[in-house]
Amino acid sequence: MSEITLQGHIIVPDADLDTVKSELLIHTKLTKQETGCLLFNVTVDKNNPNKFDVYEKFVNQAAFDIHQNRVKNSNWGKVTHRVKRHYQVNQ
Repeated sequence: MSEITLQGHIIVPDADLDTVKSELLIHTKLTKQETGCLLFNVTVDKNNPNKFDVYEKFVNQAAFDIHQNRVKNSNWGKVTHRVKRHYQVNQ
């Protein structure tokens, strides 16, 4: 099976920025502990404090799907429901 890479960015509304930044630490820790997570980086853009660059790599589609399902039901999923996501997923 092929590795799955997600890359792109999210745009966080001003009203949610502090909450998203706070929750990001927990989200990152939990994601890096997932079986099949090879790499997970989310960083604030240098020129736009509302833009977060995202790069994720998982061992295969199954691991990526498990991650996506966990996120949907997590606090991160709740606090980022208004975030605009701009991702590309590749094998």
